[in-house]
Amino acid sequence: MNTHATEAHRSAPAVDPRPVYARATAQAAAVIAAVRPERLAGPTPCTEFDVRTLLSHIVGGTLRIAVVGEGGDGLAVRPFVDGVADAAWPRAYAEARARVLAAWEPDERLTAAVRVPWGEVPGHAGLSGYVMELVAHTWDLNEALGRPVELADDLAEFALSAAHRALPDPERDENTPFAAAREVAGDADAHTRLAAWLGRAPLAAHA
Repeated sequence: MNTHATEAHRSAPAVDPRPVYARATAQAAAVIAAVRPERLAGPTPCTEFDVRTLLSHIVGGTLRIAVVGEGGDGLAVRPFVDGVADAAWPRAYAEARARVLAAWEPDERLTAAVRVPWGEVPGHAGLSGYVMELVAHTWDLNEALGRPVELADDLAEFALSAAHRALPDPERDENTPFAAAREVAGDADAHTRLAAWLGRAPLAAHA
């Protein structure tokens, strides 16, 4: 993240993102529950990830922000998990979800400085960034599975606001883990606009 984006996160109003994040985790759990073993090797809008790797990243990223909430060094946590059996992804995510929600319960975590991949920011900004990541990856997974779950527009609107703060420049360099923003129709829904800002496109089957 560039300096301007980091400063935007520092100066952002301290809105409590915990209820939004909790709802985002519930939405992610619903989509993960829809995964069938035969879909694990299928493609996703995250072109470098198949469904199995995307699940590994969702669980691993959740464990990373859980460690941040616990006061640890989240950057030391690999944002992927290994060794999860094909049928065990809902349980793996449920365990990570319980841990992250407990970690962020103390109010002081919202104002404490935390280290996240885009810099040192207040806790509320760090968790807001992970709302963006989780909502985006939930959309990726839902697309890959054929859209079995109706996703909440208000979660995508919150995530899009966080995305504009974290990634204010639509052009991205090779050090940014998101592609350049894509064009999108003015009447596109919030999830489509979020995906486009993060450089994603619907899978061809759903375009």
